Amino acid sequence: MSAQDQVKMTAMNYGKNRPKAENPVKIEDLTLRDGHQSLFATRGRTEDMIPVAEMMDEIGFWAMETWGGATFDTMHRFLNEDPWERIRTLKRYIKKTPFSMLLRAQNLVGYRNYADDVAKAFVERAAANGMDIFRTFDALNDYRNFETVVPVIKSSGKHFQGCICYSLTEPRLGGDVYNLQYYVNKAIELEKMGADSICIKDMAGLIAPYDAYAIVKALKKSVKVPIHLHSHFTSGMSSMAHLKAIEAGVDIVDTCMSPYAFRTSHPAIEPLVMTLLGTNRDTGFDIRALAKINEILEKEICPKYRHLLDDTKMSIIDINVLLHQTPGGMLSNLVNQLREMNALDKIDQVYAELPKVRKDLGQIPLVTPTSQIVGIQTVNNVLFDDENERYKMITAQVKDLCYGLYGKTAVPINPELQKKALKGYPRGETPITCRPAEVIEPELEKAKAETAGLAADLDDVLIYALYPVTGKRFLQWKYGKEPVPAEVKPITLDQVKAREDLIKKALAGKLVEKSDKPTVTKGDNLRKFNVFVDDEFFSVEVEEIGGTPLIRSVQPAAAPSRTAAAPAAAAPSKPAESKADAATAKPAAAPAEQPVDGTALSAPMPGMIVRYEKNVGDAVSKGETVVVLEAMKMENALPAPLDGVIKAINYKSGDSVPKGAALAVIG
Repeated sequence: MSAQDQVKMTAMNYGKNRPKAENPVKIEDLTLRDGHQSLFATRGRTEDMIPVAEMMDEIGFWAMETWGGATFDTMHRFLNEDPWERIRTLKRYIKKTPFSMLLRAQNLVGYRNYADDVAKAFVERAAANGMDIFRTFDALNDYRNFETVVPVIKSSGKHFQGCICYSLTEPRLGGDVYNLQYYVNKAIELEKMGADSICIKDMAGLIAPYDAYAIVKALKKSVKVPIHLHSHFTSGMSSMAHLKAIEAGVDIVDTCMSPYAFRTSHPAIEPLVMTLLGTNRDTGFDIRALAKINEILEKEICPKYRHLLDDTKMSIIDINVLLHQTPGGMLSNLVNQLREMNALDKIDQVYAELPKVRKDLGQIPLVTPTSQIVGIQTVNNVLFDDENERYKMITAQVKDLCYGLYGKTAVPINPELQKKALKGYPRGETPITCRPAEVIEPELEKAKAETAGLAADLDDVLIYALYPVTGKRFLQWKYGKEPVPAEVKPITLDQVKAREDLIKKALAGKLVEKSDKPTVTKGDNLRKFNVFVDDEFFSVEVEEIGGTPLIRSVQPAAAPSRTAAAPAAAAPSKPAESKADAATAKPAAAPAEQPVDGTALSAPMPGMIVRYEKNVGDAVSKGETVVVLEAMKMENALPAPLDGVIKAINYKSGDSVPKGAALAVIG
């Protein structure tokens, strides 16, 4: 049989029993972490991973990414799930394939650098709970931020994968910052630190196919450890980049199962399997086994999350990412933030402002948390700056970056912005040049003390240490000290179907079925309500009869001004609980529903209350911080609009508030 006939015979065998390739490319599957993080806002639940876990374990992946990134935050904040328990649970089903996590170096799985004692404890607990491969990156490619976590990874006997965050200052590879030599130097630095493999981390999908070829070729010549390519599909180039990287000798690439692939996620595994079938880089995967997994994902899992997909565009790629370089997940967050602020019409201004802010902040790569830092500051500039002043509202994280708490930027930060950001900065107005964690006081013992009587073990303490506000709230849910809100509970497929049916009825004007009952004359107690279903608006008339509200009519109507509805939106998100807790914590505060004379300090954007810096009765000067508001994980210090005394505080730490909410009253 000729070689050509052998290839044909091999191609006919889609199963895993075909002859093994000379140099099969290894595959890391990202479905259970970066896949749902990219497409479904990291809302994937553990219970929806179990049905395919054992099947995926049989495929032959080099590793499966199951943890890290945004999962730790989202699980405890939005899903009422213990992040540590996910590792332990999945380990019971996935016994052959190593687990990989995304570790943000000294940021761990948060949005700032944590103290060394917290960083060490976190990595130790991740390893003890079952993590095998630690994909470690620093948003600034400042490897001083690796110095604490890497020794713990190595001493735990785990795999240290060092990342180089891929970024550009030119349309293609080159320029005076992110050129080929830059990446070679970083790879050599990582190998000297003991990296077991090196990952080119292309978080925004910027790497062009021929640039991927050039970088892989150069790295394979410069270092001995395996080279791994991670490239999001956002721009549409990553599948081609995979092929060129494979031609150049890359050892490992990242993919997702097809229902969790494409858009801002990653290339799908199935087309790659078929592309390489019968070649010397054949994965050896059974395409039929992959198809069975996909059927379960498509029919039993994805319908629960379909509503989270961004379906506002026809295209599944976004070429604009080549201009603003913002990772897809961050871009969708920016769009949602602008939508909530009734400012989506300013998205083009945000795109135009992004490169300017990034340049001012030292041409930093855009990856968590720097993508959020640049993105939110850009939104603030677009919404609040005027012709007389730029950077009117600077986030706490931009101030930290300017101080050096994240590390050294690729090029110097704009000195004028740096000076403005550090004016009155609590740690001092002169930036540091040392390793950032050297100026951070130990945090672990304090966290243990503050969770005494609540945390059951070190894992619980670390949840709080990383996320004090939402972490404490989760622990109260976990141990039954606070009721679990309905919005964080899982839904079933039956509930999904019921929701879809309700929306269809509403859009068809059939929200209320026609009744055979005789017409009733409208009485004096008739009240009207505005009801929104997606982008449709209905005017609903309700009359109270014998204590039971009776819907009388539902009619499409012109949507009222959202601005006019703002006063009603200022009520606390959980009225009874929020007011009671606020009253308990601050007895002098007037109940939120009672009017208080004075000037309201309103929320300039939707967000979550981190903390109040002032209490009721405190004197405050104009410009002094009253409350810290978190918007998209970045903190904004809101200043007093005038001199006066705090007359009322309407919310508490952890409360979510809409734009325009009266956070405090100053009189």
